[in-house]
Amino acid sequence: MKLLTPVVLTLALLVPALSGAAERAATPYLTQADAAARSARIANVDYVLSFVLTGQERFSGSTTLSFDLKDARQALTVDLSKANITALQVNGKRVVPRYNGHFITLAPAQLKKGRNVVMVDYDLAHSNNGEGMHRMVDPADGRVYTYSQFGPAAAQQAFASFDQPDLKATFTLAVTAPADWQVISTAPHRTVTATDKGMRWQFATTRKLSTYTVSLHAGPYKMWEDKSGKYPMRLFARQSVAAKVSPEIWFGYTRQGLAYFDKYYGVPYPFEKYDQLLVPDFLFGAMENTAAVTFAEKSYLSDGKMSGEQRHALAGVILHELAHQWFGDLVTMRWWNGVWLNEGFASFMGTLATAETTEFKNAWQRFYALNKTRAYAEDQQVGAHPVDVPVASSANAYDNLDAITYHKGASALMQLRRLLGDDVFRKGVNNYVAKYAWKNATLDDFIATLSAAAGRDLKPWARQWLRQPGVNTISADYSCAKGKVTQFQLRQAPGSMNDVLREQRVQVALLQREGERLVVARSVPVTYRGAATAVPALKGAACPDLVYPNYEDWGFARVKLDERSFATVGSQMQRIDDPFLRTMLWDSLWDSTRDAALPLNKFVDAVQTNMPQEQDESVLADVLRKAGRAGDYLARMNKDSDLQTLERFAWQSVVARAGERHLQSHWLDLYLNVAASKEGQARLEAFLAGRDQVPGLELNQGLRWKIVRRLNMLDAPGSAKLIDAELARDKSDSGEAAALAARVGRPDARIKASWVKLISDTDTTLSFARVRTAMTHLYPAAQGALNEQTAALRLEQLPALEKSGNPLYLRHYLGSMLPATCSEASVARLGKAIAGAQALSENTRKALRLAQQEDARCVALRQAMPAGH
Repeated sequence: MKLLTPVVLTLALLVPALSGAAERAATPYLTQADAAARSARIANVDYVLSFVLTGQERFSGSTTLSFDLKDARQALTVDLSKANITALQVNGKRVVPRYNGHFITLAPAQLKKGRNVVMVDYDLAHSNNGEGMHRMVDPADGRVYTYSQFGPAAAQQAFASFDQPDLKATFTLAVTAPADWQVISTAPHRTVTATDKGMRWQFATTRKLSTYTVSLHAGPYKMWEDKSGKYPMRLFARQSVAAKVSPEIWFGYTRQGLAYFDKYYGVPYPFEKYDQLLVPDFLFGAMENTAAVTFAEKSYLSDGKMSGEQRHALAGVILHELAHQWFGDLVTMRWWNGVWLNEGFASFMGTLATAETTEFKNAWQRFYALNKTRAYAEDQQVGAHPVDVPVASSANAYDNLDAITYHKGASALMQLRRLLGDDVFRKGVNNYVAKYAWKNATLDDFIATLSAAAGRDLKPWARQWLRQPGVNTISADYSCAKGKVTQFQLRQAPGSMNDVLREQRVQVALLQREGERLVVARSVPVTYRGAATAVPALKGAACPDLVYPNYEDWGFARVKLDERSFATVGSQMQRIDDPFLRTMLWDSLWDSTRDAALPLNKFVDAVQTNMPQEQDESVLADVLRKAGRAGDYLARMNKDSDLQTLERFAWQSVVARAGERHLQSHWLDLYLNVAASKEGQARLEAFLAGRDQVPGLELNQGLRWKIVRRLNMLDAPGSAKLIDAELARDKSDSGEAAALAARVGRPDARIKASWVKLISDTDTTLSFARVRTAMTHLYPAAQGALNEQTAALRLEQLPALEKSGNPLYLRHYLGSMLPATCSEASVARLGKAIAGAQALSENTRKALRLAQQEDARCVALRQAMPAGH
């Protein structure tokens, strides 16, 4: 193949104007209006795709795109991003491409009503930002690995396509790759034959799928197979990290999930095999590519035996992605406003399957602690949005891919299941999957199907829960006389976003002292509506020591404890045997802290009082994460005395938990987050050097890097040299990333300035994975003065960064690089930036408002601290 010459490109510019063509913006993104117009004209799409992969920086491909066209009166666009087109044929005739680097425009004269065939030969650069066809050279051994990430609209970075979810198609792939490579795609391969360019892999034709769910992964991956179940399973990872993979654990949870979902959905697993790949530099936790799911390897590799928390996290993500194979891949959203239903449903089903099929029966407790509380927090922010949000363009497809989308969405579905009952809910889901298999569907389709199963119109429920932002607060209003409850009501208050009061089904629990324990004496289910709902079933019950109006977390609502209950929680938390309830009560304390109603030091006191006795790993992990965030606030406030108190307590607990590896590791994480004293620095350096040992602690490579990073952030003596010494021990890409995190985190103004400049260069050749690492670690909480030095510059750069046209980059920049240094001056600076940001996008303005809100929260927390702290 040869590139088009400049003469040919000039000819392309001379093609006559396209009669009747609707103008489409010259960007790689597609508006919903343009997508709807295109899909209205097209049906029965088929792709035959051919790729030649060599491991070099570019690859070549050929697309044969066949489709039925309703009319040939207007031009038609075919998406293909930043390619060198070497040949284009339309309906058997070679034509000069009208191509702007984002899409090919086919003239009406080139098209015909009925069946059309478009053939495109091209070559493309592999990406280094995790989108399209990503390429990575493993620094450990020089091997090259590639994988695809086609969501939300990056299939066009690999092949010519109608890159929108509602134009489902069949796909037939053939791939030439080096002889020692594995090639993995959606369908199983049928043949592998030798050619003069390597091995030629021919894959079976798929059934109808969306472009963003097909995939192509290739490289010298290590492969494990399991054929013990109903469906063949494979697992892949890079050779250099294969020893950190536990395939028997992966296959075990996957096998359990396949059996569970076969039964729950009422439709057998719809694909011929199930592959899972651990891949480097990944943008997300995982991606539900049909029958070939990719996972961010850094999250799921283990230096030793996996802890219970690590296995639980792995089970959850495996089952989440497996749930998508039905809900997302088999039945697919029509447009990107439906991404919440895909993700919310997978989060709901993944947690349900984890609780019902694995050893982690407390999966809903973990869901609450890690996920639902984030949704509560985000639903109270200035940027809160409804679960179901209009999406104008594919550029905005992932703008709201957050805890509201995933976890409020999942919680709403869990609440709907409570309202309807499991049997009715499941019947509705079964009917929906069966009716829309291999098709696209909308929220209205889903609600209509469940309404039919329930015999109830659920559109009002959908308006309340899915199309209105904000979280309601519920509280118990009761009175007692002579030791008995005389009246009991549930009160509901609207959130800050609007005055919506929702219908919801919850459990109310009354707890009483029995000896040394606080036990649930009574619990009743209640469906409440409006501002107040009487609970006559509790009249005459023994007057409780503590009332919790969302027992077992049925509802999505903040809980405001009454005064008696709040006092009980503060002094008697460890008297409660139920770990799930303890988790929720700790969250109530943390809510009060973040609202500046409970001083930060009082929360730390509660941790010191109650946590030494905590034996439940999920509760411990959750509370110590909160304590770590408290430590970050203290560092921002320069509260050195309080921080040192927390540091000493954390270290005492590390030592006290010797022999309890699964608990000790959480205490160590807290210690590494707050250690700042000279004594702490010396202890960490001695531990790293092997001069000191901590009973029960294994000094693995991951822990070594955490210590190196902390010592460099503190500018401990000799810490800079530790980076190169550690990198000599660990030449892996994860080692390179850890070394980068340590370097950028050093309290050196020159380092900060140089990296601000590099991060702001959107044309950098540095991989996006490294840029993200630098963004994340550049300004630790304790480096407020250094943060201030470039604060104004980072805000001034926002207009130029927006013009780069890369929403992926900008999303991470806005999440990591906006200056918020816990001072009234910093809050005012962000306010000025907001006032001057009228020409910027709504997403940038929203990020500025969120940064200001969090900065103001930190100032309020500082002001709530008592004198002497």
